[in-house]
Amino acid sequence: MSEIEDDGLGRGAPDEPQADIYDEEGSIRHDFLTMVGAAIADRDVIFLRQNVAKLHESELGHLIEAIQPEQRLAMIRLLGDDFDMTALTEVDEAIRMQIVDQMPNAQIAAAIGDLDSDDAVYILEDLDDEDREEILAQLPFTERVRLRRALDYPESSAGRRMQTEFVAVPPFWTVGQTIDYMRDEEDLPESFTQIFVIDPTFKLLGVVNLDRILRTKRQVKIETIMHETNHPIPAEMDQEEAAQLFEQYDLLSAAVVDENERLVGVLTIDDVVDVIQEEAEEDLLRLGGVGDEELSDSIGETSRSRVPWLAVNLITAFLAASVISLFEATIEQIVALAVLMPIVAGMGGNAGSQTMTVTVRALATRNLDIHNAFRVVRREAGVGLLNGVIFGISIGAVAGLWFQDVNLGGIIATAMLINMMAAAIAGILIPLTLDRFGADPAVASAVFVTTVTDITGFFAFLGLATWWFM
Repeated sequence: MSEIEDDGLGRGAPDEPQADIYDEEGSIRHDFLTMVGAAIADRDVIFLRQNVAKLHESELGHLIEAIQPEQRLAMIRLLGDDFDMTALTEVDEAIRMQIVDQMPNAQIAAAIGDLDSDDAVYILEDLDDEDREEILAQLPFTERVRLRRALDYPESSAGRRMQTEFVAVPPFWTVGQTIDYMRDEEDLPESFTQIFVIDPTFKLLGVVNLDRILRTKRQVKIETIMHETNHPIPAEMDQEEAAQLFEQYDLLSAAVVDENERLVGVLTIDDVVDVIQEEAEEDLLRLGGVGDEELSDSIGETSRSRVPWLAVNLITAFLAASVISLFEATIEQIVALAVLMPIVAGMGGNAGSQTMTVTVRALATRNLDIHNAFRVVRREAGVGLLNGVIFGISIGAVAGLWFQDVNLGGIIATAMLINMMAAAIAGILIPLTLDRFGADPAVASAVFVTTVTDITGFFAFLGLATWWFM
């Protein structure tokens, strides 16, 4: 796409092709942001329709996040019916709620009527019950029923993610009837790759891929070319489990069924990609103890999300400090211990974090279970032993030369070996134990693993020093 040419006002001429809004680093170009800001200030609707309204929904979402907060709603109002509401599914939740809260419910209802059901649910699910019901009441009956049914499913379930628009035909139809139906029917999804076969009660019987339809003669009945779908997804299934099915069987789409195996929707690969990204980001944030934090959150909201686990860390830090206090007399006589003991605890903490990260991810992807747990524990213990020997010898030699004391070098080497072993074992057993009792290992593991490595490291190093020197 060509660049926007300057029209003398710092903005592109309205008849020029749409510009590439990204720079070489993947950020929105500063000059484009400047032109958009100027267009909003000057209420230049022509420029916005020509250069903003035609952006892809993801590009428009990035633009909304990049411009100033006070410009967002102004731009949406200027675009009016040309604003693609789907772009709000591409922005942080906090930004989306700020925008939606300031939009009239009638405008939201009008915009949602043009969205796919999965995108509409994504926007509606975060609204207050009163606003949601007012918006739904303004939609056509059939669409209102579809959206309410999806909203009734648990949050983060396949039912919430599914698209309720799909193509379904009876088994006795011919290929010709099916093709004519797809040509003539207006209320069909914009894009699809499969046609589902159902009985009169909407019970799922099978599926036919579009390529098979195109390669089959018109007089052939659907029931002769359909195949059973081996991977229907229950609407109540967690979205992460559904995503794992897509990954395992290389699916492009999958039928979503209710408890009676009736077809209620379809889950598509574009939604599953979003789920995989969200779940990976969620696990990463939880490992850091920051919960569902967004970049657009305020200082107060960000602080509130981080304080609880920082408080837990403070308590565990006092536990580690209490271990150090047991060896005050030893530390007073051998000052070198105070210099060296953070090394033992720090190395143990890093080693434990490595094992914990691998374990939590393996649990999340279902690659670690009761069948291979013992083998993985044994492997991690072996890794801890080997790394303990390598770094124990290294730090022992450095400490011995630094303080001219072979005994001190031997003590820290032994303590390093003990703590690296403890870190490896704790890094895998703590997440496994938490998962076994239904707790989220991504949230709680880091605090407990750090506590184990700190206490073990201090106790091993200072205890050995007291036993040897005192």
